[in-house]
Amino acid sequence: MSKDLYVFRMRRLAIYFIVLLSTLAWAKEPNTVLPTVFAGWQFESADTATDPAKADPVYANLLKEYGFVDVAIAHYAKPGRTMTVKLARFNDASGAYGAYAFYRAPEMAPEDIGDLAASNNERVLFYKGNLLVDIKLDKVTPMSGGELRELANGLPKPQGNSANLPAVINYLPKPGLLENSTKYVAGPVALGRLESPLTPDAVDFNTGAEIASAQYKTGEGVANLMLISYPTPAVAGARLRAIEALHPAAVNGTTPAVYSKRTGPMVAVVSGSISENEAKTLLASVNWDADITWNQNTHYDKRENLGYLLVNVIMLTVIIMGLAIVAGLVFFGFRITLKKYFPQRVFGTEDGDIIRLDIGK
Repeated sequence: MSKDLYVFRMRRLAIYFIVLLSTLAWAKEPNTVLPTVFAGWQFESADTATDPAKADPVYANLLKEYGFVDVAIAHYAKPGRTMTVKLARFNDASGAYGAYAFYRAPEMAPEDIGDLAASNNERVLFYKGNLLVDIKLDKVTPMSGGELRELANGLPKPQGNSANLPAVINYLPKPGLLENSTKYVAGPVALGRLESPLTPDAVDFNTGAEIASAQYKTGEGVANLMLISYPTPAVAGARLRAIEALHPAAVNGTTPAVYSKRTGPMVAVVSGSISENEAKTLLASVNWDADITWNQNTHYDKRENLGYLLVNVIMLTVIIMGLAIVAGLVFFGFRITLKKYFPQRVFGTEDGDIIRLDIGK
């Protein structure tokens, strides 16, 4: 075998070897937004799917309501440790928040990870933007919080309106709010998981309704508050009348007490083992404020103010007069200088510098 042929074959073998290694490395890369390495954790393998049943076979329809896109179940490892990360992606942050609030158990402790987080021993749940992350650790260490914060900080956030949370949750009153009781409902399946006196037909999600629900501690017990957001106040008024027809005021305790009111495009509904006074107090704490952005010219711009215009006119007049005086003095000095050094050659007069027209004679 010639030396050139040997070198050629060795080079071809090296190329095949590099391609093989690249293919194997690519096969181990997670086909998700999850990182390959973070805080010493090394990616091992991942399964991805667009079927919500792969993320949760029991509540697949609920995930669809929240705008489920896909899921990745990844396995990470470090020496003597393992971790499973389930990352579900939604169309927007509202869906991720709704799913997070649904899966968050009342006994979970709050954590400082992502946008919102809660943990229960080896399980950590958090969301960031339109991503919901459910983590199972083999054990919890003092470094676990910092490691998961590094993971969360490396995840991307959505852009534009998809990064906004539903505005209706901002109208839930803070006083008396029970921890981990806030829920966001985007459809009838999620509504069925709440202890709600209203049916999906009463809410009518076909109108574009969204619900923020929470529990409140009062002096007489626990009350359930639901805020139903509709596109317009007119739609909200029609739905309020339908709700009041389905749930008339309780008489002698024979029917469950349901109290409701409309504020702007929202309907507030209070239920639970509380008195009418307590219910009305809770309802009174819900008030919708219009957020108006003025984009029409209000004609208060200083450029269109008459006083501002007059001041500028006066200033311009003073400047012009000053320039005229300065120009006159310069011309006068220039004329005197020429007269002194060239008395007979420049202006061509002997008797004076000024030509007079004696028209009056």
